[in-house]
Amino acid sequence: MYENNYPSKRYRHTLAFLEKHIDTQESILDLGVKNPFSEIMKTKGYKVENTQGEDLDVQFDNVINSNAQVVTAFEIFEHMVAPFNVLRKIRANKLVASIPLRLWFASAYRSKTDPWDRHYHEFEDWQFDWLLEKAGWEIKDSMKWTNSTKKIGLRPILRYFTNRYYIVYAERN
Repeated sequence: MYENNYPSKRYRHTLAFLEKHIDTQESILDLGVKNPFSEIMKTKGYKVENTQGEDLDVQFDNVINSNAQVVTAFEIFEHMVAPFNVLRKIRANKLVASIPLRLWFASAYRSKTDPWDRHYHEFEDWQFDWLLEKAGWEIKDSMKWTNSTKKIGLRPILRYFTNRYYIVYAERN
């Protein structure tokens, strides 16, 4: 997926935010299959287990049965039809989650070849905050950043100034 397109800026910001809020002694359940960022977390000393690729809209066993103290969810909720359901099932008391923000100048992302690589939701920050609050989470900190590209054109210029990613640290109410 990241061949020749490694998201180093996103990973750098995500790691700094994670390190700010989560101690390496706390166990983590990372929603989604093993990925380059879950491997980065392990190299930084975090104890990370991943879900197994199940459809988290309807299959919650790995989430319910996890004893992890923290759940991370990096760019996964936009792919789900009903993220509210899994957010309610999380037993951990801490959550670090990020999403790509809805861009007014670009349509929702959709891979034509991979049905798992599509955005059902394109959140604005307030919508994501509301989702978390309705699911029983209290946001303690958040951050946004841009995702500029090296391409030429109007959209790449807009991406230079428009926040693309949003990350939150929340605790269970």
